[in-house]
Amino acid sequence: MANKSVIKRVNEHVGESVVIGCWVNNKRSSGKIQFLQLRDGTGYIQGVVVKSEVPEQVWDDAKSLTQESSLYVTGIIREEPRAQSGYEMTVTGIEVLHLTENYPITPKEHGIDFLMDHRHLWLRSAKQRAVLVIRAEIIRAIQQFFNQNGFTKVDPPILTPTSAEGTTNLFHTKYFDEDAYLTQSGQLYMEAAAMALGRVYSFGPTFRAEKSKTRRHLIEFWMIEPEMAFTDHEESLKVQEEFISFIVQSVLTNCRAELEAVGRDVSKLENIKAPFPRITYDDAIKFLNDNGHEIAWGDDFGAPHETAIAEANDKPVFITHYPASFKAFYMKPHPERPEVVLCADMIAPEGYGEIIGGSQRIDDPALLEERFKEHNLSMDSYKWYMDLRTYGSVPHSGFGLGLERTVAWICGLDHVRETIPFPRTLYRLYP
Repeated sequence: MANKSVIKRVNEHVGESVVIGCWVNNKRSSGKIQFLQLRDGTGYIQGVVVKSEVPEQVWDDAKSLTQESSLYVTGIIREEPRAQSGYEMTVTGIEVLHLTENYPITPKEHGIDFLMDHRHLWLRSAKQRAVLVIRAEIIRAIQQFFNQNGFTKVDPPILTPTSAEGTTNLFHTKYFDEDAYLTQSGQLYMEAAAMALGRVYSFGPTFRAEKSKTRRHLIEFWMIEPEMAFTDHEESLKVQEEFISFIVQSVLTNCRAELEAVGRDVSKLENIKAPFPRITYDDAIKFLNDNGHEIAWGDDFGAPHETAIAEANDKPVFITHYPASFKAFYMKPHPERPEVVLCADMIAPEGYGEIIGGSQRIDDPALLEERFKEHNLSMDSYKWYMDLRTYGSVPHSGFGLGLERTVAWICGLDHVRETIPFPRTLYRLYP
């Protein structure tokens, strides 16, 4: 009796008869031979049905199969160097589970709105499957890196009473009789966790109610937010570049086939190894003005500015020491230049923009109280955050990685909406 297998592991069954639960991705026929392109979620394999070698019922069942029909297929696994996977199946039996009629996503061009309306089915396509496999590998690598480097995973709340950064782009809800918001960041809570556990990280959904339609923005996205006690700005930058290097090299090692499926030029990823180049905000302003971008000191960077800086490098680049005027209230001022803060944004190559934002945090309670007043933040709401400085304050730093932008960059995708199974964008809450 044939053993059950999955396509990814058929290399373990060469010369053996196996049963695979799968769907028909496509098929073609050349008279007395049918070629079934089969997928099971783990990979793809061609099943060859030879009319003279199978019972008539098996031949007829194979003939009846349509795109996305489901079946159990039985057959002998053999090596086939011409096949993408290196293996092929000689089909000996078919058990049809469901014959699909009028599958809406056919092998032709479809508009993006049509594909997004059918996202639940579009996920089955080779490219979309590959993106999700790469996303899963990035998640696995993230967790492995932190596990290997002494970080403890901590889960901050999704419902919060205040903004993490003092902004107003929040989703409001009622928490019984109180106002509450969907989190835009778990950072403040992670700082509390770092004072208990030293090195921590969170990994969870975050929400921004920005009415943005750019290719870099989602309304709901996933953030990875490490915080590190007894860690200064420079030490944090080293962690960040080692972190990104580890993720990229893990994807190159474990997802070569998927990178090929999404059409990624892997040579651009093979160079992503620490250390990364750095440029101060001051020097970035000069560089931009010298290269045709009119921007004044004190202005924040937009996508064209970040892209120009990124294009001058073939690795991610840190832009450091931004003006305090447009950065978050909790960032520590430079000790010799209080008008700038000890922070950095990591800009991905190839125009993918900021993937990490981080800083050293203010650890002086008097200065933090001053920042609360400057930003009109309620001392009552943030008393617990002030307690972190009142009771055993230490130098500490942290950063946040946007998962979807990272997936978009590593996959070489044009739009961030393809990096998450069911994207939430400005005008899309379906499916």
